[in-house]
Amino acid sequence: MENLLGKIDQFGPEKIICVSDSKTGMRGVLVIDNTARGMGKGGCRMSPDVTVEEVCRLARTMTWKWAMVDFALGGAKGGIKADPGSSDKEKIIRAYVRALRKHIPDEYIFGLDMGLTEADAAIVVDELDDLKTSMGTPQELGGFPYDELGATGYGVAEAVKAACSKKKKSFRNTTVSIQGFGAVGRAAAKFLAEEDFVIVAVSTVEGVLYNPAGLDIEKLLELQQEAGDEVVKAYEDGQVMNLGEELTLNVDVLIPAAIQDIITEDNAAKINAELIVEGANMPTTSKAEGILAANNTLIIPDFVANAGGIIAAGVGMDARNSCQRIDAREVYCLIEEKMHDNVSLLLERAEKEEISTREIAKSIAQNRVIKAMQLRGNKNISLV
Repeated sequence: MENLLGKIDQFGPEKIICVSDSKTGMRGVLVIDNTARGMGKGGCRMSPDVTVEEVCRLARTMTWKWAMVDFALGGAKGGIKADPGSSDKEKIIRAYVRALRKHIPDEYIFGLDMGLTEADAAIVVDELDDLKTSMGTPQELGGFPYDELGATGYGVAEAVKAACSKKKKSFRNTTVSIQGFGAVGRAAAKFLAEEDFVIVAVSTVEGVLYNPAGLDIEKLLELQQEAGDEVVKAYEDGQVMNLGEELTLNVDVLIPAAIQDIITEDNAAKINAELIVEGANMPTTSKAEGILAANNTLIIPDFVANAGGIIAAGVGMDARNSCQRIDAREVYCLIEEKMHDNVSLLLERAEKEEISTREIAKSIAQNRVIKAMQLRGNKNISLV
């Protein structure tokens, strides 16, 4: 805990709430990072390896993400230390939100992250008996299916398109490698393939599927419904490679869309892509970024590139509060607009100021949060 106390800065976290339940074995944490711009909103992940420090980092990313898309919400994140494949999953989720009943939904709105699905969000709503406690619920419970629509992956695809357009690079025949063929990766692949990008590699926990001439994404998506992660072995027109090789292929665009800290100082120098668009949260370590910068590799950072899902969630919250129906086309249009505006701004400023896109994005997000903190009476904080 002393290590965590030493990491509290002028932005937060405001609260770190650890909860447990001896009957179910539930162990969990809720981190509310900064609520100057609005109440805490962020997904909850379930993993046997989740840590308090990891959830703190994710909550801070949410603070910047909400500020970057300019929605009036604050950064927060939840974590449950458990196997999402456990037969006791429902009991554990119920115990987690029951322990946080005082905070949900007054201080924190539950959402989905790794290991949780729409059905799990429905459990949260049932346990707390309030439709406003969670986003990501099924449509039958007033939810907006942003995972089904591929909102996060759509945003990643639009970020790729925006960067290519700004660099005057044609979409056609631009090669892409995607690490992680889950909800984000497969949606990004689908939308990019529709724009004539060539997806040459995708990976799951079972390996890397590679074809330099391009993969048939429509066929791959159909096959994945039957084969799951084994799709990389079931697809016949490609080569199966070892995990990690998808990161170092000779491609134009790399999309890390799986887990955090996957691009490190050990493999950064081997990356050949000109452009990295971060579909996952925190996939690149700071030391790796320094190596990539020296190699002139352009990065569209996570809290810019993968914000499509939170844009959809934010629209869904507004619609739920006003009892309105959501038009999916309007959500797609808003994601496209936000992505193109933010990516264009980053690249323009990066070229003029000769600093990294992450530094620019962070300064934009920080200043929006700082202004809100100043308006709330904090006189001890200045714009960066």
